[in-house]
Amino acid sequence: MLPPVTDSKPLTYRDAGVNIGAQDEALARAKKAIRATFTPGVMADVGLFGGLFDPSKVGLGDQILVASADGVGTKIDVAARSGRYDTVGQDLVNHCVNDILVQGARPMFFLDYVGTGRLEPGVVSALITGCAQACRANGMALLGGETAEMPGLYKDGDFDLVGFVVGAVRRDRVLDGKRVRAGQVLLGLRSSGLHTNGYSLARKVVFERLGLGLEDRPDELEGATVGEALLAIHRSYLDVLWPLLEAQQLEALAHITGGGLVDNVPRVLGAYDAVIDRNAWARPGLFRLLVDRGGVDTEDCWQAFNMGIGMVLFVELSNVDAVRAHLVAQGEEVIELGHTRAAAGEEGEVVWA
Repeated sequence: MLPPVTDSKPLTYRDAGVNIGAQDEALARAKKAIRATFTPGVMADVGLFGGLFDPSKVGLGDQILVASADGVGTKIDVAARSGRYDTVGQDLVNHCVNDILVQGARPMFFLDYVGTGRLEPGVVSALITGCAQACRANGMALLGGETAEMPGLYKDGDFDLVGFVVGAVRRDRVLDGKRVRAGQVLLGLRSSGLHTNGYSLARKVVFERLGLGLEDRPDELEGATVGEALLAIHRSYLDVLWPLLEAQQLEALAHITGGGLVDNVPRVLGAYDAVIDRNAWARPGLFRLLVDRGGVDTEDCWQAFNMGIGMVLFVELSNVDAVRAHLVAQGEEVIELGHTRAAAGEEGEVVWA
């Protein structure tokens, strides 16, 4: 038999650690930013159980949908340490956009998820507003999302941020690695920093091994603070690469995320190797700080970090000049990384020149 309840005070949801009012306040703060992302395909306002989207309103006919989901990993710890929460929302959206862009898809809409121990309206609204800013910059709608307050599962101050993107590509323009051939040129585009990968190792190096704080300015960062360098926003490559995709001048793309060049380039190689010269570009200061001063293993760093290259383009030799000219006109530094060749085995890999 259960013992009688001795406390006569009614138990509320807030007593259990969940503040619905704070959730409503966070959404109310972010509504204006969310609505600013709405494209012609959006069919309803903020607040329905599901987002409604009409592809025909954005000119989509017989196209294939491409979807991806990701998070920002332990970069959220740096955001929490710094008290700045708007950048990681932009990181999340841009990462997801790049992940479907490499298959030739243009993004249509995005969904976000925030999980937290104690919902702080200012923090959550900043996270969602960051997502909205990047959605608008990428020309897609922030169609919906979810905010969950889960005391006991997350500690106070802890949170997680996850996103889901849906885009579309014409059937005859899907990039899936099948157009990779021997003799194609590999061009690299610069990253804007660590992007959203390698932060578990980077935080250990910066905060523990080197004992640096967020406001420190080591020489390698050339005037930037540690916080600024670590929170540099994961860039989107959509605007600069879309004209090349439309012109069908790219045979494949590889977004360099977790696993670095070593693991991401082979995802589209098939039966071809990618021969890459690691001396073809100068490492940005942040990577020199992490690897050289931080003492990260020479080979391990190539799998943990992007090492300054955020996107790899596979280009036929006959198109290289045109692709390079377009990129340079867009202000890009174009780095010739290497080339493709027939693999010795069944599956291709990255081979250091």
